[in-house]
Amino acid sequence: FIREETMTDSAVAPSACTTIEEVGSTGVGALTIAFLVLGVSTIVFIARVGSATAQKRYYYCSIFICGFATMAYFAMLSGQGWTAIAGCRQFFYARYVDWAITTPLILLELGLIAGAEPASIAAAIGADVVMVFSGYMGAVSVVTTVKWFWFLIGIGVFVPVLYTLAVTFRESAVAKGSEVADVYGKVAWLTIVLWIVYPLVWLFSEGFASFSVSFEVCAYALVDILSKAVLGFMVMSAHDTLGVAGNSASREYV
Repeated sequence: FIREETMTDSAVAPSACTTIEEVGSTGVGALTIAFLVLGVSTIVFIARVGSATAQKRYYYCSIFICGFATMAYFAMLSGQGWTAIAGCRQFFYARYVDWAITTPLILLELGLIAGAEPASIAAAIGADVVMVFSGYMGAVSVVTTVKWFWFLIGIGVFVPVLYTLAVTFRESAVAKGSEVADVYGKVAWLTIVLWIVYPLVWLFSEGFASFSVSFEVCAYALVDILSKAVLGFMVMSAHDTLGVAGNSASREYV
């Protein structure tokens, strides 16, 4: 699918590059596994929607989270959605398109589970979009100082997102009862831990370029599978609890 190749005049790469460090066979394997796992997960969630009532909103979120991620991995696996950045590294911008769509959906799903205020959910999503955009701009920056300025902006808005997940949404979940709080606690802390891994991988990949492109791809693929597919199955395992909570919430608004 993807191989190292000599640059031509029309290639999208820094003019000083004659070759590009591209993803190797191990990385291609990781892309393939992620594509298959996320694709199968999407199908499972679609099949599950039919038996859901109040839980449908959670399943719809999981469907689009895994569905968009599947398309992004198909693009990367097919040799699409990439360019070359400073340092003559292959850079998959398709990943950032994926994150710009799926991470807000993850926040929406967690906010719905917690029963958080719409304003809190919207604020978290807004900060998240800024974070993803900053990560992208930092990755494609040629000037080192500009790169790290964008990274600091991203971290600056990442902290409020973590606070919202750990405190704001948690308080809303506790107000809905111990069972919902328990479900939320599990999926929220999974998300928090895994989301902290993303900037660490970025730091040594798009940042310092210490990791190989293949290692970068493998690391991101693993975190994507855990934070999207596994998250979706954890939500699905709480089907009954979320159904009762959803019906109670619906009655409150009647």
